[in-house]
Amino acid sequence: MYFILLLLWIIFNGKITVEIFLFGAVISLALYLFMWKFMDYGPKQEIKNLKRVFNALKYVGILVVEIFKANFQVIWLIYNQKIEAEPVLVHFKKSFKSHFSNEVLGNSITLTPGTITVKLDSDDYVVHCLDKDMAEGLDSSVFVRQLDDIEKVNIKKITKKARRQMK
Repeated sequence: MYFILLLLWIIFNGKITVEIFLFGAVISLALYLFMWKFMDYGPKQEIKNLKRVFNALKYVGILVVEIFKANFQVIWLIYNQKIEAEPVLVHFKKSFKSHFSNEVLGNSITLTPGTITVKLDSDDYVVHCLDKDMAEGLDSSVFVRQLDDIEKVNIKKITKKARRQMK
């Protein structure tokens, strides 16, 4: 966070000189220490935030790879005259701790070509797949595993915070 504050200082000044850099370093340090003392923010929180950012970037990377793979699967299905598409509706349940994870999974399925989330009702998913081969393993897909990993990190954080408050 310190470096982000310093970077913002330099960007808002529009130029960089030794004086601007040193003054910005002092101001950024003062703000960081203020946040550390009065806003319950410090190195531990920064590490957790970096893990969250890393997990989010990892999820986006997985999503992009799955979109490309599904694109090629749909193209293969369209151009291959021997294979006839067999559309199917798939019902499955996957309960996450947060509604946000449920929505992210539904949107990720819809963003992937060949699949559309038709209905999402708390933890009940109805997905239309262009072919029955695309329907296999939706309830245990890469998206589900990654979202489970992200939630595990968040649950550990919540339980540690709850323990501290109980003491």
